[in-house]
Amino acid sequence: MRNICMKVSYDGSGFNGFQSQPKGRTVQDEIEKAIKHLTGEPIVIIGSGRTDAGVHAMGQVFNFHTASTIPTERWAIALNTRLPKDIVIRDAWDVPDAFHSRRSAKRKTYRYSIDIGKFPDVFARAYRFHHPTKLNIEAMAEGLSYLIGTHDFTSYTSIHSTKPHHIRTVYEAYFEKEGQAVHMYITGNGFLYNMVRVIMGTLLWVGQGKLKPEDMKLILEGKSRSLAGPTAMPHGLTLVDVEYGDAAVEPAEATDHDDDE
Repeated sequence: MRNICMKVSYDGSGFNGFQSQPKGRTVQDEIEKAIKHLTGEPIVIIGSGRTDAGVHAMGQVFNFHTASTIPTERWAIALNTRLPKDIVIRDAWDVPDAFHSRRSAKRKTYRYSIDIGKFPDVFARAYRFHHPTKLNIEAMAEGLSYLIGTHDFTSYTSIHSTKPHHIRTVYEAYFEKEGQAVHMYITGNGFLYNMVRVIMGTLLWVGQGKLKPEDMKLILEGKSRSLAGPTAMPHGLTLVDVEYGDAAVEPAEATDHDDDE
């Protein structure tokens, strides 16, 4: 048996999330159907993490064990011809038998995008949350800085989180402007259920002047979801990249982790 790892991009607009669900279309189901059509094997893939309904991915990672002899370099092309147009396999490579795309992950990066134009960009409306009134981006960036480091993120996760603890490390977090869009990038060792969206929903209150930047720290220390702002809309969120920090399990050109947005 071989252990093959793949990087996949998908437009989450038409999916009920990445992970298989009792009802609704999912990315995992579509990929598994394509693999079965290609090899005849009823394979269950292992994702690096879940993404919620409507959330997108540029660099989701998954792995699976297969008895197929298809050359590794042919897998992406072969699957892409069998996948719907809103899913694209970007790369495939062999990994050690013990590699697990979720447990082996070291860093994950998400992006949340806001359209701050008076009118939304019609071509980006599926990937940015439109906020037509003025936001204080500098105050939002200051508030975001209080979340960098290792903290208990109970205040910034869903009350439905089932994790035994909410301690996570955020390595870096910042805002970047692109035309009438503002992107928040956040990299950590893992993200709790709805964590990035709750952070953004709270930062929007900071941007609107409803909270001060330093309130982000007070909310964090309060360890209660009731202190934070609303959960931001899913369509503005994209899983950008998953990193493993070991050349043995990454494509040559690529430079307790349990999210789930």
